[in-house]
Parts: sequence; structure tokens; C-alpha cells
Amino acid sequence: MAKLFLSFYQTKNFTMAPSSKTSSFLIFPWGLLSIVLVLVLNIALDDAWFNKNWSWIALVLIIPAAILENFKVGYSTMRIMFLKVFFSLLSFLVAGMAIGSAVTGYHIKKFQEISGVKTVRLPWYVILALAILLLIQIVQLFSMLKAVKREFMQLDPDQ
Repeated sequence: MAKLFLSFYQTKNFTMAPSSKTSSFLIFPWGLLSIVLVLVLNIALDDAWFNKNWSWIALVLIIPAAILENFKVGYSTMRIMFLKVFFSLLSFLVAGMAIGSAVTGYHIKKFQEISGVKTVRLPWYVILALAILLLIQIVQLFSMLKAVKREFMQLDPDQ
């Protein structure tokens, strides 16, 4: 039986045709989408409901983002790596602006006592969810850098 399988396997050519188009699944910014959804849900939903169900919302948004972003690590095309870095920087920008607005609102309320200023109010669990999503982005960036190094080491004739 094993000889028959090996002879069949050796006679057939099982090579895949190279694809020049990158899958949109790999290009889509899953981490950035999760950050934006956490912020939008925090702003749009009622505080009492969001306060009770924040752990489920964070779980539904963080775990899939981590898994889907982890799929990108194995693909080391330059387009995917460039877009990964770009979307990671955009994620840091969006999260930084939200956290900066929350800190500014706290400062205005606590120290300057100015009323009527619109700021984003972020509870501790939203800041925790943003921090976890940003840590996932950092880990993915270092994994991408490792993949780039491995790819360039394969091109080095001295290695």
C-alpha cells in the first residue's frame, strides 16, 4: 500500500501555481478594525449596558483580531508587510488620539474646571482593551521583522 502511494505521489506533480494577487483577507486591517469598533461601541452604546457587557465585547473583538492578525505572520510578501506596518501605525494613531482626548477631558474636568467641553470618556476597561490590542500590534510587528530578516538571510550568498 505504501509503495503504491509513493509511486502515485512521485509520478504526479503537486506544485501549486504562483498567484500574483494577494488575498484581501491578508491585507485587511483586523487589529485596526477592532480598535475602531471598541471606540465606536464605547461612544455609541449606553454606559450602563456597556459597563455590564464590556468583557464579552472585548472578548469578541480582541481574540479574533489576535488570531486573524497572526495569520499574516506566515506570509512575507513585501506588500503585506508594508500594509501591516502602515495599519499598525494607523492603529497607534487612532488609539493615541482617543486616549489623549480622554486624558485631556480628565485634566479639564479635574484641574481647569471648564464645563461644556466635548471629550471622549474612556472607562478603564476600554483603555485595557486598547492596550491589549496595541500589544498585539507590537508583537505582530516584531514577528514581521523576524520574517523579513529570515527572507533577507535566504538571499545572502554567504549564509
